[in-house]
Amino acid sequence: MAKLSVGDTAPDFEATLTDGSTVNLSGMLAEGEGVILYFYPKDNTPGCTVQACDFRDNWQRLGAAGWRVIGISKDSAKSHEKFIDKHDLPFELIIDEETELNQLYGTWREKSFMGRTFLGCIRSTFAISPDGDLAWVGYRVQAKGHVERLMSDLGIE
Repeated sequence: MAKLSVGDTAPDFEATLTDGSTVNLSGMLAEGEGVILYFYPKDNTPGCTVQACDFRDNWQRLGAAGWRVIGISKDSAKSHEKFIDKHDLPFELIIDEETELNQLYGTWREKSFMGRTFLGCIRSTFAISPDGDLAWVGYRVQAKGHVERLMSDLGIE
C-alpha cells in the first residue's frame, strides 16, 4: 500500500470529473497552479459535508494563493452533482468508483466501525506543488479544522 510523504513526486493520474470530462494531474500542474486533492468517504454525510464546506469557504483564498482544489470519492456523478448543488461547491469532484486513485494515493485502507472491519477511504489531503512534488500530506485528517491547518502550513494568509 502506498504511503506518500512530503517531498515525494505525486503519482500522475487521469480521472473523470462530475461533468464527464477528464483531467490529468500533469496537465493541471502544467497550468502553473498547485493542486490540492482531498479524499473523502461519502457525499452528503456529516463529516464530508463539513470538510467540503470548509474547502468551499476558503476556496477563494486558496485560489488566490495559486491552489486548485479537487475532491475525490467513490460516489457516482449523480451523487456528486447533488452534493455540489446542495452545498454550492465551487470546485470539481472526481469520480473514483473503482477506487483506483484512492489506492494510488494510499487512502483505501482497512477501517473498523462498530466491531466490523472493512475497506474504505480514510479522509486524506495532498497539496501538490506545480513542480509535481508533494508540499503537504495528511492521512486521517479531521473533517473540521484541517483546511485551516493546511493553509497555515502552506503559508496562505
